[in-house]
Amino acid sequence: MGRLFGTDGVRGVANADLTAEMALGLSVAAAHVLAEAGTFAGHRATAVVGRDPRASGEFLEAAVVAGLASAGVDVLLVGVLPTPAVAYLTGVLGADLGVMLSASHNAMPDNGVKFLARGGHKLDDELEDRIEKIYDEHRTGAPWDRPTGSGVGRVRHYNEGFDQYVAHLIGVLPNRLDGLKIVLDEAHGAAARVSPEAFSRAGAEVITIGADPNGLNINDGCGSTHLGLLKAAVVEHGADFGIAHDGDADRCLAVDHTGEEVDGDQIMAVIALAMRERSALRSDTVVATVMSNLGFKLAMEREGLTLVQTAVGDRYVLEEMKEHGYALGGEQSGHVIILDHATTGDGTLTGLMLAARVADTGRTLKDLASVMTRLPQVLINVPDVDRTRVGTSADLAAAVTEAERELGSTGRVLLRPSGTEPLVRVMVEAADIDQARSVAGRLADAVKSALG
Repeated sequence: MGRLFGTDGVRGVANADLTAEMALGLSVAAAHVLAEAGTFAGHRATAVVGRDPRASGEFLEAAVVAGLASAGVDVLLVGVLPTPAVAYLTGVLGADLGVMLSASHNAMPDNGVKFLARGGHKLDDELEDRIEKIYDEHRTGAPWDRPTGSGVGRVRHYNEGFDQYVAHLIGVLPNRLDGLKIVLDEAHGAAARVSPEAFSRAGAEVITIGADPNGLNINDGCGSTHLGLLKAAVVEHGADFGIAHDGDADRCLAVDHTGEEVDGDQIMAVIALAMRERSALRSDTVVATVMSNLGFKLAMEREGLTLVQTAVGDRYVLEEMKEHGYALGGEQSGHVIILDHATTGDGTLTGLMLAARVADTGRTLKDLASVMTRLPQVLINVPDVDRTRVGTSADLAAAVTEAERELGSTGRVLLRPSGTEPLVRVMVEAADIDQARSVAGRLADAVKSALG
């Protein structure tokens, strides 16, 4: 079988790809890998378990709890909370591991299991590989030591987590939000209670949409992947701006008072300048992926800030931040990591910090976001090609060199082989949309010719 872990845990159609048996087995394996150090240190290992509101999360939660407790791990059930809340609680409660059941922005039939290490940090590849190895061994019949009697884990509901997390969010804000009217789109997801509570306690007038999860409607035409409802609501209510989360609320996108989208790059630009003013932007550096818009890089250079770019994926952003002690990083999609206050992308925290900047400056979000200009970006997927030869084809290299020469300093080319499909993604940015389309089309033809 192929590798189970993707870029963000194990994910698939619940009860088809991701079954109760798999969730139980993965939890036992995770207990062996992540909790054994705590057990050998002389205390009973503990896990924090949370989920988003998907209906399938109910039976998957039961399976995860059964697996952990059967492996001798005590379980604190925190209920429906965002991924960053589970990460935060895993850290502050001194738990040996955390588990979040969510498929993030995916449609309702999907679900996922995300494991967090001690401190609330995402797992590196080596830990995931160890969990998968033990899972495969158990799945194929290898026995494992099962505790009995007082050795089995105990399970209890930890209802204090909601208030602890909200208090944490309010406690790190640099200023209050009094006088702001904000529309929040909660995607019928994990932040449906947390986010409105946090914004209200911080002083904002809050209007909510997508805040009535029923287990079946998560991400359904709303949230950060469907901004239409939020744009309309912001204009209708005359709000200062709007904030949109995804299903597990580790993302934040925004809409200004005119109904225009403010993406993750623009949000990072606004927050970066605010953090620099507070001397909180260490090394005057922001970390982003290679997919960030060239306009973001040009804006950071103009403002005297350094941009460090990584491979695509918030885990790679986080690794770079942790290695060098940087304070801010994220993705164009709205995963923004403020490392002094969170171990993962945190959509509610990001939205609060963005709102704090608006409140503090008295400027509109539209004005603040104008610090960067998004250059036109064209993305073409070229299917049925040998993606493994992207970096070795001389003909393709020549085509890229010619495209870069034509674009000069006001454009950019990026070729990315898909990690899961036989296709190559061609991305071109240019000051002019017609030029971007023309160059992207020629490069897509070159990919077909060289790799087809």
